[in-house]
Amino acid sequence: MGLDTCIYLRGRRAALGMTEYRRFRVAGGTYFFTVNLAGRRSDLLVQEIETLREVVQVVKAANPFFIDAWVVLPEHMHCVWTLPDGDADFSKRWQAIKMYFSKRLPSREFRSCSRAAKHERGIWQRRFWEHSIRDEQDYRKHLDYVHFNPVKHGLVTDVARWPYSSFHQCAANGMYPVSGAGGGTELADAGERS
Repeated sequence: MGLDTCIYLRGRRAALGMTEYRRFRVAGGTYFFTVNLAGRRSDLLVQEIETLREVVQVVKAANPFFIDAWVVLPEHMHCVWTLPDGDADFSKRWQAIKMYFSKRLPSREFRSCSRAAKHERGIWQRRFWEHSIRDEQDYRKHLDYVHFNPVKHGLVTDVARWPYSSFHQCAANGMYPVSGAGGGTELADAGERS
């Protein structure tokens, strides 16, 4: 597909009245996120875990947020963040994380004609899934989902064996038993691909 075809299709979607995606924002709120790589079979996030950690620290220093929970899987990640009072701009933080991470890696990935036309890298899925945490029960359910996700995906049989997770810190703080074996919470829609 050529660049002209991509431009035509983008204009066609606008002409058909496709609406823009809108996000629900609560200043100082707590949010659950699912962020995916563009490549479904990639293991880039665990290969480049130190780069990801460094980038998150840089973004947190410039635009603070509290990490309640985080798990990094080969091609996607889930996390729960709490933003500072009066701040609801999680999109700015995700944009910076994705951009800084991408800039630190060589450009070898496939790029669609749409991404090429916009001079975008092809590492990340463009959007991300977010859910505003409503109450303590919702908070706990999403923390469990984050921490038990490596078991759900068959990467380990005991969450304590997955190294790229805040489970270990939460267990050390008494939120979970040190061996967190077992299932976990299922969410109807958490932004994961089938």
